[in-house]
Amino acid sequence: MEAGTIVGLLADPVRLKVVAALALGAETLEEVAEATALSLKDVALAARRLSRAGLVHRDGHTLALHTERFGEAARAAAALAPPVPRLSADPAEDAVLQTFLRDGRLVSIPAQHSKRRVVLEHLVVVFEPGVRYPEREVNALLAAWHPDVAALRRHLVDEGLLTREAGVYWRSGGYVEV
Repeated sequence: MEAGTIVGLLADPVRLKVVAALALGAETLEEVAEATALSLKDVALAARRLSRAGLVHRDGHTLALHTERFGEAARAAAALAPPVPRLSADPAEDAVLQTFLRDGRLVSIPAQHSKRRVVLEHLVVVFEPGVRYPEREVNALLAAWHPDVAALRRHLVDEGLLTREAGVYWRSGGYVEV
């Protein structure tokens, strides 16, 4: 069974309630109806649809959820998913970046210094070497990564990746491709 099929089945609120009741231990149409406050007719129709799809085994009034189908579908979907693009050639750095970056945004600033340094070295590449940036521009560039631009700015300066003088910043550290 495909994950999309399961999601489609569970998109209906009645079928979702039936599956939830079965997952929580209900075993008959009557028990599901009682647990979900649905009519026996609605439960029977949902159970028939879930049974035809192969997610529920139905034997008269007795129902059993094929819970293993969820795991099978998840594994199959994961096998078909495109590989996550690497953010660094170094596996240790890539692991840190995969942990703290989602969809091109920093989800949180790492508290541990070594992890924070990896993230900051990744972020500093948005600043061109030799270019001077007013604070407003630095804030705009950093806001694309995380809302706490002041903390990022401070960390970048403290780590020697950016230098600040009279409200103007420039890149002074980190890896530079030549």
